Amino acid sequence: MGVSDVCGLWQRVSEPEEQRLLELLSYGLVAVGAGSAVLLRFIHMPYGRYSSRRFGWLLPARLAWALQELPSLLIPIWLAACGGAVTAAWPNRILLGCFIVHYVQRALIFPFLIREGKPTPFFTFVLALLFCVYNGYLQGRSLSNYAKYPSGWLKDPCFITGFMGWLTGMAVNIHSDHILRNLRKPGETGYKIPRGGMFEYVSGANFFGEILEWFGFALACCTIESLAFALCTLFILGSRAKQHHQWYLEKFEDYPKNRKIVIPFVY
Repeated sequence: MGVSDVCGLWQRVSEPEEQRLLELLSYGLVAVGAGSAVLLRFIHMPYGRYSSRRFGWLLPARLAWALQELPSLLIPIWLAACGGAVTAAWPNRILLGCFIVHYVQRALIFPFLIREGKPTPFFTFVLALLFCVYNGYLQGRSLSNYAKYPSGWLKDPCFITGFMGWLTGMAVNIHSDHILRNLRKPGETGYKIPRGGMFEYVSGANFFGEILEWFGFALACCTIESLAFALCTLFILGSRAKQHHQWYLEKFEDYPKNRKIVIPFVY
């Protein structure tokens, strides 16, 4: 089966049944996020400083990051290339572009900036890979085939506000990752308190950036699929930020007590 045959298949399955499937998958994504938040109250997500061989053999951090994030980059590109019903509309192109730009950074740039990252357990890698396949299809299919916008959508306050939220959140996320990578000077070991940027306000500054990014994206898209992704991100990254916050408080006696967990001034 060639590329044209596969694209033809995708075009033939564009039916109300698939649209209903995307809606159900959106509810499932929220359930995954909520379930993960409950689970993370009792166990640490096995990655980074919490990495453990109990969750399978360990993969190099750079390789694991690149491979697990790639589906969220490649699947939307493939779906857009197949020419969905609304792919040619400018709002859809731009919103798909936002999603793809994020995963270009996460799959092709971020892994190669990692400095001696802790290895990733195989179980954690598989979960992340499956999530990216799931969400890559969900967001890519929605924006390439079903999401329809009025002619003036790019000037609508919802789109403009959402796009600015997406852009600001991505900038905060990238800047916060930069701070974390440069906490230790060459040859130094051990952990340090992150300072600067949004870390002056929250322990999970990188998580806050990504949460803001995807809620901005959801506002710009105004689709159930994008809202489900934003809520799932909030549940999972909020829980991970709480883990980090508690770890910092236990590790450092001088950790700033005024810092919130992940939402500045609120939580």
